[in-house]
Amino acid sequence: MMFELLSSNWALLACLFGLCVGSFLNVVIHRLPKMMEREWHAQCAELHGEVAEELPPLNLSKPRSRCPDCGHQISALENIPIFSYLFLRGRCSSCGKSISLRYPLIELLSGTLAVYAAWHFGFGWSAFGALIMVWSLIALAAIDFDTQLLPDAITLPLLWLGLAFNLNGAMTDLPSSVLGAIVGYLSLWSVFWLFKLATGKEGMGYGDFKLLAALGAWLGWQMLPVIILLSSIVGAIVGIALIAFARHGRNNPIPFGPYLAAAGIIALFWGPQLTRTYLGLLS
Repeated sequence: MMFELLSSNWALLACLFGLCVGSFLNVVIHRLPKMMEREWHAQCAELHGEVAEELPPLNLSKPRSRCPDCGHQISALENIPIFSYLFLRGRCSSCGKSISLRYPLIELLSGTLAVYAAWHFGFGWSAFGALIMVWSLIALAAIDFDTQLLPDAITLPLLWLGLAFNLNGAMTDLPSSVLGAIVGYLSLWSVFWLFKLATGKEGMGYGDFKLLAALGAWLGWQMLPVIILLSSIVGAIVGIALIAFARHGRNNPIPFGPYLAAAGIIALFWGPQLTRTYLGLLS
């Protein structure tokens, strides 16, 4: 009875849960880099034999969310995904300063992709895996866009979860999953070292290797060419546009993680069709 109830209302439940997870992802995107920075400062102080500065607690649950301008503590009613933003007209209820549009956009993206994953895969392990993968990629893309960091706290669990879900073939068979993780990491690692030997510069970070390895673990080695091709094309177009229109310096780094994440989501839903189309064009 419970299984039938969940199955019949699966898309609605996925939507509601996706919106709530989107709200939590906003916290992760904002706080995780700050938590990492604190940890690095503490490690540096320890290496120098110094005492780390005492700071107020900061994690994903504490302190309560506040307005960055006036310090107003966000209440539960002000934290309802999307609806609170619309009700408040995008402004803090205390000081009236505007709230970033990215907060409701992350929530909307999370909820929309959750509904599509529920419809695409149906009720089962594949859908649960797709939700975990999609939500992780949203967080990674936003963090990398802001800070050019891809935290191990997300990429490594994502990789191991991909292997674990494919023990029973949720997305692909286990040999393809393991080979996808290996090839995904080593392919970008090889590009990194070839570029560095040729130019003396680092063209990407190690987080990109781990992210592509995680995508390979979830989707199998067969999806890696599609992911690399899509991310490279989008990255090249955006990079050229930034240089041409936004006066982005040629030597200023552009994060590659958001394009890998977007390509991974596309491959998750439409990878086989894109692969068949691509092979058809070559034949």
